[in-house]
Amino acid sequence: MIRPINHNQALLQQRARQATTADADIARDLLATLAAHRAECVGMAANMIGQPVAIIVAQLAAGPVAMMNPVITREGGPFETEEGCLSLTGTRPTTRYRRITVLWHTPSGEAQTGRFTGFEAQIIQHECDHLKGILI
Repeated sequence: MIRPINHNQALLQQRARQATTADADIARDLLATLAAHRAECVGMAANMIGQPVAIIVAQLAAGPVAMMNPVITREGGPFETEEGCLSLTGTRPTTRYRRITVLWHTPSGEAQTGRFTGFEAQIIQHECDHLKGILI
């Protein structure tokens, strides 16, 4: 189901709780909402649809992916950039890393590890910040 975008900064700044397989419906809603906003959005976190749960989705080259409880375990190649956010107006400066390694679970509970570079790494970092209540 496509969900409305949350613009309430007080809610966006709350840390997300850990996700479980019982939250798989939230991951599906996030994927549907991301698809509905594909012209202006490449990633979303569950708090962007009003759900303070540690789930992100990202539009990657291989297709959209849902990550539950993602943890960035390695990062390298810092750089300065500017990013926008569907929940906020304008763009803001931030520091990102060109290469990251991420551990996460699928909505069905399978553990995954992936290495990401470039723009895909940037998307995942932005959405993981949302889970910590960090706004760019």
